[in-house]
Amino acid sequence: MNIKQESFGNTVILSLNGRLDTLNFALLENELTSLTEKNQKNIILDCQDLDYISSSGLRILLKALKQVNVVQGRFTICNLQPQIIQIFKISGFERLFELYPSLNEAIASFQ
Repeated sequence: MNIKQESFGNTVILSLNGRLDTLNFALLENELTSLTEKNQKNIILDCQDLDYISSSGLRILLKALKQVNVVQGRFTICNLQPQIIQIFKISGFERLFELYPSLNEAIASFQ
């Protein structure tokens, strides 16, 4: 998995590419922890190029949501692939996260 980081105003966008699973979830965990430790409150996770997510990946997303909530920020996810949307529905994560169909809509939600 590759992670690309960019900023848009006071919001950080993390674009994921590949698979988020037990082999590489620590990459995303470290990135998200670093952002929250720097008091970055607004994070968008762009999953347009994310092909797969395991239970380890879901756990990291939940941890990040909790960390961002502690600093009274927002953690949104956009561009989920259909197979990952199914995983979110089955696990109940679609009720926990702010999900947007596109990056533009996720960015607009912060304005």
